[in-house]
Amino acid sequence: MHRLYSINTLKKHLQLSRDKGSRVGFVPTMGALHEGHLALVEKAKEECDVVMVSIFVNPTQFNNTSDLDNYPKREEEDLTLLEDAHCDVVFIPTVEEIYPPGYEKVHVELGKVEKIMEGEHRPGHFNGVVNVVSRFFEIIEPNKAYFGRKDFQQVIAMKEMTKQLHLPVEIVAVETKRFSSGLAMSSRNYRLSNKELDQAAVVFQTLNKGKAWAESYSPQITLEKMKNYFSESSLELEYLQLVNPETMNELNQYWVDGATACIAAFCGEVRLIDNMELVPM
Repeated sequence: MHRLYSINTLKKHLQLSRDKGSRVGFVPTMGALHEGHLALVEKAKEECDVVMVSIFVNPTQFNNTSDLDNYPKREEEDLTLLEDAHCDVVFIPTVEEIYPPGYEKVHVELGKVEKIMEGEHRPGHFNGVVNVVSRFFEIIEPNKAYFGRKDFQQVIAMKEMTKQLHLPVEIVAVETKRFSSGLAMSSRNYRLSNKELDQAAVVFQTLNKGKAWAESYSPQITLEKMKNYFSESSLELEYLQLVNPETMNELNQYWVDGATACIAAFCGEVRLIDNMELVPM
């Protein structure tokens, strides 16, 4: 596995691969890797010739300074995991390398994605994600890029970004990897105690209950029942919404294909997000 730290070195390395006709698969991460990230690497290895992972904690997508400061950093453990997963290239740039003097911000009109749920509660978050990922795409020029479905709105934002900026990158969404309790794997889980890990399972349980209730009730009643169920837990709910995955409109009286429940909640000081398709496409 090649560990690269500068853009120039990375570009030279990737050009050698492209000269051989290799297809490049890219997995952007902020480190603190877990099995969910490794599932993205595995999917990329199935579909591409060269798989590269970036480890970069992007400051522009944090609207909370303490959240940025507390984000877990485990570089040596991350590198060991990637080596074992047979990753080909890992890119670990500095902030100055990604955002050099004179860097011009990219703006993409994301519509409802940046106005509801994550967009509403984390102002500027998706603009930060768009800027860092478009910057990586510019540097790497991947054929495919891999994202987890746990970040439901982020996947939508990435597809819209590539469309608006006319980027020749295919966005591939990979199913959420979960613990046996159902809790979605996340880098933030490293900050949870064993007790909190048990308590956090209510996020998945609430989504699973919603899936069952959706078979018998309207979206409005299903949402009420989900909120009532969650309120019995020790977690603090930030939002819970049922949306149309195409328009991002909230559902009320009628279900649509692919109707998705999205949730964000605090377990202690750790903010967790998850989602589940309640009605099959």
